[in-house]
Amino acid sequence: MRVEKVTFYSEGDKLSGDLYLPDGDQGEPWPGIVQGPGFLGLKDAKHYILMFEKLCEAGYACLCFDYRGWGESEGKHRGWVMPQWQAEDIRNGITYMQTRADIDPNRIATYGSGGTGGGNAVYVAAIDARVKCCVCYLGVSNGRDWLHSMRREYEWIDYLKSIEEDRKQRVLTGSGAIVSAREGIMVQTPERQTTTIKKEVEAKIPQQMPLQCAEAILEYSPEDVVHKISPRGALFIAVENDAVTPEEQSFRLYEKAGEPKKLVLYKQTTHYGIYNDYFNDVAANVVDWYDRHLKYNKIKITEER
Repeated sequence: MRVEKVTFYSEGDKLSGDLYLPDGDQGEPWPGIVQGPGFLGLKDAKHYILMFEKLCEAGYACLCFDYRGWGESEGKHRGWVMPQWQAEDIRNGITYMQTRADIDPNRIATYGSGGTGGGNAVYVAAIDARVKCCVCYLGVSNGRDWLHSMRREYEWIDYLKSIEEDRKQRVLTGSGAIVSAREGIMVQTPERQTTTIKKEVEAKIPQQMPLQCAEAILEYSPEDVVHKISPRGALFIAVENDAVTPEEQSFRLYEKAGEPKKLVLYKQTTHYGIYNDYFNDVAANVVDWYDRHLKYNKIKITEER
């Protein structure tokens, strides 16, 4: 696998990406896969790179980048999670891939891992016909229900009130509340507090963000558009009893998606544990899905004379 540092622009901001390319030269452009990181994620997380190694071995080129305002990418709104902006960034990443001579512009798919990362892969595939298929790994189907699931009912009622008050504050003063990214937006589980799955990027992840981001997540609902992916394929991967992104989120996406579709549910593991416990099996499912729905062999026709 070869890694090329790349940049492209999204709504005027220069984004920083890593393009993973298969070794050798197959004589024709590679099919491409575009990934935007998951919730509070950065492009150089090790568990992303391990998946790219498997995909490159199977003959796919993979682009992963930092969203605007994150990591090495430009953007004045540092550390904001705004799913609509992230979807635009992914779509511009697709366009960048289409400008390259070594990528087949007609064979591009999305991949997303973790919360909004998985949901974004679905959302972009649904609204952008250039995407030939998608893989959603532990993804969000409905942002409102996702945030609700992390809070007890009285906490949820108070949380919605605080978001409403913040909205009023912003229009009256021009600024809103800044909250903890892991308590004021997503409430981290005990496992998240102790996991080392993102240790190589942990220090670079913002600890705070505007409460306004919660409002954007409340309005985020990939399940409302997932049906538009069909007749292109969608693979959903979930974990039983997932305390971070409940498997119900993947079930809802699967139920509302058209054919072809597939749901894989892993048991006796956790949201973060699956990256180690079932990595090889997950990677095999992902590669198989892209082989079925993205890669194809052109038919060579010869005419006898």
